[in-house]
Amino acid sequence: MDPQPSSYPTKPSNIPHLALLIPMLAAIVAITPLAIDMYLPAMATLAHSFHTDITLVQQSLSVYLGGYALGMLCFGPLADRIGRRPMVIMGLSGFMVVSLLLGLAEQIEVFLGLRFLQAFIGAAATVVVPGYIKEVYGENTAKGMSYVSLIMMLAPLLAPSIGSLILELGEWHLIFFIQSAYAMLLLLLVITLLRMPSDRDQSSRSQKSFLGAYATVFSRPGVKMNIASGVLTSFAFFCYLTASPFVYMEVFSLDKSLFALLFSTNVGALMLANIINTRIVGRYGSLRMLHVSTFFGTLAAVGLLGVNLLGLSYHFTVLMLIPLMGSLGIMSVNADAIVLMKFKQETGTATAVIGTLRFGFGALAGPLLALFYNGTAVPFSALMLTAVLLVGFCQFNRPTHQAKPKE
Repeated sequence: MDPQPSSYPTKPSNIPHLALLIPMLAAIVAITPLAIDMYLPAMATLAHSFHTDITLVQQSLSVYLGGYALGMLCFGPLADRIGRRPMVIMGLSGFMVVSLLLGLAEQIEVFLGLRFLQAFIGAAATVVVPGYIKEVYGENTAKGMSYVSLIMMLAPLLAPSIGSLILELGEWHLIFFIQSAYAMLLLLLVITLLRMPSDRDQSSRSQKSFLGAYATVFSRPGVKMNIASGVLTSFAFFCYLTASPFVYMEVFSLDKSLFALLFSTNVGALMLANIINTRIVGRYGSLRMLHVSTFFGTLAAVGLLGVNLLGLSYHFTVLMLIPLMGSLGIMSVNADAIVLMKFKQETGTATAVIGTLRFGFGALAGPLLALFYNGTAVPFSALMLTAVLLVGFCQFNRPTHQAKPKE
């Protein structure tokens, strides 16, 4: 979807045109899914090239996620103190250089270390994006985040295919050279075009210490339950991402082509949900959208568990997953937007908290699915339902007053 400029909120004249700014911010965030997914088709080739076992190469994914989480924790408060623009420039510059070095790596130990560094430094660029969106959209932050999510979803959808195409054209090194070139192009665009009022406004900077910034985030009234809601929503996403290959190809005995089609259908549901959210969240507000989507998400999750308890065909699982994934998409962006709206100077720190907890709890999906494994789709369905019910519990128990931010 390419919204017309008239659909955007009124903005100051001294920031980039939103038809350019939103895709640029989405492209910055997309460095993470591109770095994670583009090299997946090359794992066997990497193992052969490094003369090692593929299981060690697979550890590079966990290494990346760990580096990214640590990077967000470090650079979130730093962005609040020194500004977002320096963080974006540093993050993209570092990502560009490290990606180039990854393409030149000749030992698995060096490769793993560089993957950690690639994720760590790249987090400096991505952690500031929600703050920029809040600066532009204000009370309609969820609308802006939906636009970014809508564009960014193309990255994990296309990245494995791009990686496979690159392998047809050359060696695995080319994947990381292209990632480096992508970051360089973004860096040039940022240096040339990304100039926001907050980049010059010293009053928008936080003066709190590293730990003080985190204390502010966790002590702000009305924040913890909404952070928990976003984290639980992410956990449900990770349950689907982790279990969907097994559910479709093992439980329902579908081939890879049909699995890819059904997976794309659910990505389409997420994209459609974000389109709907951009159209109506300004009218109803993020809180109401979060409540309504949680209600419909609960209904869909109950249906998903029901059809799998009854042992019905995969068609019914697909029919339940489409509205469930759409509901999760709306729940996610609105929960995050509500949290960001609580802060003026600590948006980077708040983003770091949200991102780190999302990755941390998302990582629990695999072990929990393995723990409750019984050869059916029931554990996956039950975990998704549990996550959505807990979101409802968090919203039911959140403070009713809306305290204004105190900076």
